[in-house]
Amino acid sequence: MSLKTLAVAMLATVAPFAASSAQAAGDLNVICSADVVICEQLQGDFEAKHDIKVNMVRLSSGESYAKIRAESRNPKTDIWWGGTGDPHLQAASEGLTAQYKSDLLGDLHAWAQIQAASSGHRTVGIYAGALGWGYNTEILKEKGIAEPSCWADLLKPELKGEVQVANPNSSGTAYTALASLVQIMGEDEAFAYLKELNANVSQYTKSGSAPVKAAARGETGLGIVFMHDAIAQAASGFPIKPIAPCEGTGYEIGSMSIVKGAKNMDNAKIWYDWALTPEVQSRMKEAKSFQLPSNKAAEVPPEAPKFEDIKLIDYDFATYGNPETRKNLLERWDREIGAIAN
Repeated sequence: MSLKTLAVAMLATVAPFAASSAQAAGDLNVICSADVVICEQLQGDFEAKHDIKVNMVRLSSGESYAKIRAESRNPKTDIWWGGTGDPHLQAASEGLTAQYKSDLLGDLHAWAQIQAASSGHRTVGIYAGALGWGYNTEILKEKGIAEPSCWADLLKPELKGEVQVANPNSSGTAYTALASLVQIMGEDEAFAYLKELNANVSQYTKSGSAPVKAAARGETGLGIVFMHDAIAQAASGFPIKPIAPCEGTGYEIGSMSIVKGAKNMDNAKIWYDWALTPEVQSRMKEAKSFQLPSNKAAEVPPEAPKFEDIKLIDYDFATYGNPETRKNLLERWDREIGAIAN
């Protein structure tokens, strides 16, 4: 189903969940696919209001999906919060996540409700954000490079070695970029573009937000990321300017899913309902998270990029969250881009 209705990060640090032969009633095992600051804020806020111990792992979206799939016969995760919707939809289509219809569903924006309905209520939208990039204004000025405002501009030879983007196998951000370019250009043209772009790419990172953090530190000129990740760096005082590409761009519906067979199902539902409340979603800005919240009553950060100001494509979540489509695109990326990656 196409969603036309419209209204992260350090490199992953993996720590095993607390193991026990029988999970206590007060435990909850969470995978968080967002920036570590957001994950830690959520953990602290939830534990402050509930007599439930949260054992949290921070993983990128692709890694989270792979972990949940690998552990499907003996789930060690109860709930998966955040990260791009495509791998959540893939997990839903494979029956890896549980059906749950929160009483708060009617309080959400249409795009979040459609995400839930399209998955058979095995996932739900919790935030949304547009894809783009952030560039270091000081680096580009020093090198005399004009502001790159379109996808085509990223191919210019003066940007050689100045671009970073994540690997779509591990990063939901990078998979959204891959799927967006395919929808904008057509598949063969998109891969031809990515081959040409590879000449300018200095690194394919593991985490989706890592490229713009590298740009903020002055290690590269530009990072292809969700625009809210670029805005977060600017809000922290770094010389980063966010850009929405002129040809159009895709967007994410960050999602949340309960794992099928969760050992702490009741606690997972408590987290799920809590995370959909306007109070929790309004707190995201405190962690410099500038996505659009899914609850209609939540406060929208003034810095958040507004969808109405961006040329968005009619991103086909159902198709590009489909396991076969995703598998084929990632395999082709490995063959044609990963094999020649700098």
